[in-house]
Amino acid sequence: MTSNIDYPEKSCEIDRLVTHPKLVESALAGIKTQQRRDGIYAYPGESFQLEDTIFTVTAVDRKTLGDMTDADAKAEGYPDLEAYKTLILRMHPGMEWDEGHLLWVHHFKKSDLLE
Repeated sequence: MTSNIDYPEKSCEIDRLVTHPKLVESALAGIKTQQRRDGIYAYPGESFQLEDTIFTVTAVDRKTLGDMTDADAKAEGYPDLEAYKTLILRMHPGMEWDEGHLLWVHHFKKSDLLE
């Protein structure tokens, strides 16, 4: 599948996409399927490994914080949007929740590349 999005240069390596132990666990359990970042960490089709499991990035799109729904928060590994918002603001002291703040949403799934 070819994307018509003109992606910028990566701002970080793909192995930094999902790093927090609870979020790694959530991805391994098949709950977490998205990761929002300020920059590009991976392009569609690229793969990364968490423990013994390979994940493939299926899409990367641009969304604002205001675009997030409870379903998106669950795909991020949180119970709902309020829990996501609370944790993000706690992790980034001094940050304000700006509904218009643009992020890159990395979508991924477990891959059949390696078992």
